[in-house]
Amino acid sequence: MVNAIKGLFISCDIPMAQFIVNLNASMPPSERFIVHMLDPTNMFVQPHVAHMIRSKIGEFRDQNSYEKPQ
Repeated sequence: MVNAIKGLFISCDIPMAQFIVNLNASMPPSERFIVHMLDPTNMFVQPHVAHMIRSKIGEFRDQNSYEKPQ
């Protein structure tokens, strides 16, 4: 019997994948969203977390961006 799960495929570089894995690990067990790590740069996640992942990545990039002083 085959079990099918609807999800979202994410492909990224290793540092961003580690950021997403750490984000997943920081969630309570009932809210964890990674369904399966396919390899170090590809993962399958629950589809309802797409916006949350994008916003957390945006926040992370904003915190790590250099702005030249005027």
